[in-house]
Amino acid sequence: MAFRVLIVDDSPVMRAFVRRVLDVSGLDVGAVFEACDGVEALELLDREWVDVVLTDINMPNMDGEEFVAHLLERNSSAPVPVIVISTDGTVARMEHLRALGVRGYLAKPFLPEALRLEVEKVVGVCDAR
Repeated sequence: MAFRVLIVDDSPVMRAFVRRVLDVSGLDVGAVFEACDGVEALELLDREWVDVVLTDINMPNMDGEEFVAHLLERNSSAPVPVIVISTDGTVARMEHLRALGVRGYLAKPFLPEALRLEVEKVVGVCDAR
């Protein structure tokens, strides 16, 4: 079953890179949506459902941390799994985000294989290889 992904990052280059990694990952990805910040992401999520969110932290208007807090508050009974992709790979930041409810974390730069594995883990894909 194909799953739906939302990529949230203020960099169009990073959004395109993540999309490309998903395309060649071998994962059964259906629709991929993009947003440039947390405000746009929440507006998109009012219209579309997704199975997983991949978000940056450092963004204008509404940063990733505030976005995650709003997202998980709005969907507390059935939270959308969130994977953070950020240049801030400190242990303190990762622990704080996990306490907010983030399910996965990748520090930039990352290997494409690491993204595939993190998405598989978070959405519960079984790898039969």
